[in-house]
Order: sequence, then C-alpha cells, then structure tokens
Amino acid sequence: MPVVHAPPPLRWDGSRLHVLDQTVLPEREEVVVLTGATDTADAIRRLVVRGAPLIGVVAGYGLAMEVAGEPSLGALERGAEQLRSARPTAANLAWALDRVAAAARAAGPTALAGGARAEAEAIEAENAAAGAALSERGADLLAGTTRVLTHCNTGALACGTRSSALGVIMAMADRDPGLHVLVCETRPLLQGARLTTWELARTGISHELIVDAAAAGLIRAREAGAVVVGFDRMAANGDTANKVGTYGHALAARAAGIPFVFAGPRSSIDASLRAGEEISIEERDGDEVRRAGGALITVPGTPVRNPAFDVTPADLITAVVTEAGIAQPVDRETIAALMS
Repeated sequence: MPVVHAPPPLRWDGSRLHVLDQTVLPEREEVVVLTGATDTADAIRRLVVRGAPLIGVVAGYGLAMEVAGEPSLGALERGAEQLRSARPTAANLAWALDRVAAAARAAGPTALAGGARAEAEAIEAENAAAGAALSERGADLLAGTTRVLTHCNTGALACGTRSSALGVIMAMADRDPGLHVLVCETRPLLQGARLTTWELARTGISHELIVDAAAAGLIRAREAGAVVVGFDRMAANGDTANKVGTYGHALAARAAGIPFVFAGPRSSIDASLRAGEEISIEERDGDEVRRAGGALITVPGTPVRNPAFDVTPADLITAVVTEAGIAQPVDRETIAALMS
C-alpha cells in the first residue's frame, strides 16, 4: 500500500504553532493555529493535541508564545499555571513547562522571550531524537514478533514524530514488512479507531481494528505475540498510567505468557512519585461515554464514571523501552538506572 502524505501533527513557524486537529480525524484534516497560553491550553484540554510527548512539546511552545507576546515574569507565571492545569496525568506537560520557565528566568529580563523560545525548540528536537532511538530499541527487543496488539494512539499524532509504541511498531515493520497489528478501538473517544488506523493506513502496515473487549480473547488465542503500548506517566517503581483499558491488556498478556511492553521517552517518567497510587487520574466529562458521534447511546442523565487512564503495576510489565535503554525487569532499581 503506498504511503499517503498528510499534514504534520505539528509545525512551528517561528512565531506561531500549527497543529493538526485530532478531534476531526479521520473525517477531515484541519490545521489549528495557536498563538499563546490560552488557546494552547484549550487545544490540550479538548484533545486537539494529545499524547504525552506531543502535549509536552506543544505546552512548551504555548508558554514561549505567551512570553513573546508579553515578555514579563508575570506573563511567564500566569501562562505556565494556565497550561499546567489543562490536563493532570501526562508527566511531559509539567516537565516541559518547568524547563521553558527555568530557561526564560535564566536568560534574564531582556532576553526572557528568546530564552523561552530556544528551550521550546530544544524540547521538540530532543523529543524527535528520543523517539527515533527508542523505536529502534523496541524493535530490537521484539525482533521475530510478527503480530502485535496496541491500544490508543502512540504514533506521530501523539508524539510529533515516530516514537512510543507505534514508533516501535513502525520500526518493526521496516525490518519485517509482514508485521500485522491488532488495533484496539479505545473507547470512549476511539483514538485507536480514528487515529492509529489513520497512521497505519498511511504507512501501509497490515492491521485490523478490534473492539476493546475482544483484546483479551484474541491474546489468549495467540493472535498477538506481544502487547506494545505507550505511557503517560510512570512512577519511580515502574507502576505506569496509560489510556484506560491498558491494565486489562497487561493482565491478559500475563495470563497468555506473552510480552507486555511500555515504550516512551524518559520525560514521561516521574521519579518524584513513589508508586502508582500517587498518579493523578484525570476524570473526564460523562458525555464522552453517554454519546458516540454526538448521538446519545444511553438513558439521558445516566450517571457515568469516565477515568481517562488506569495504572498497570510494575510486576505485570515485561519491559520499559526508552531512548536511554530498556528496563527489564521493571522495578525501582532499573527505572532509576534509566533516569541516571
């Protein structure tokens, strides 16, 4: 299948940020132009941009644009707080904001904006390099695996470049064009059905879409030789938060005796958290569950729980793949080694 070129998920023109609106994919390919902290925070909150690494990159630029418009410490602090509150779970958000804010302060009052911009650009460049490195490491780890299952969306749309779980899968497909991918739909917002299939179709990688509830049975039937997913925040002991439904895939993989692998940049590891119980889990609007495509699918007013993430305990994880290396087994010592 030929590669179909599409707008990049992110483009920085030196003063404004152009992002592909992920809320309207795959029906339409529309670009949203961001200019400061307010519209960037709104884009993150509404999932116009999503995925932990991409959220970090975009937030960094959002803060840099805010300071460019008003080069003052007040604007820096207000913009950082506004962006920080957009989504609570992805570690990369606060990490990127802290870096840009520190660089701006270090540059001094007359070079505040330039310092913020340079750091945001550095974060984007580092993210691209990390994605390329970890994708190849993951392909090395899973060499010989011909069928994989993945959850949510973890490709360029989530990372800005080839990275995370879908980056690993694409690197595996480079080596073995016969690779086949089972894509979980990822209720309630269908990031797998809408976004991962969109990316895989453009790279020509063989894939099938499945409902989330089919995953455990297909894993048990050996339809997948490994489960590969990204992650939004990892605690110091290896407990890991990712899109809701991931924990169930880890349990199924353990029961079937196949590898369960997290892949992502070190910037998604939060060593300040001792264990998964300390990870803040975002609860989103109940209408995301009550409705599909805008249509009500349940009794009006039905009470809803809508956690956006769940936490997979470290003892269910076969390996964690980052640009700095692979943690295997996954525990406090191996995660500390990655961070050092």
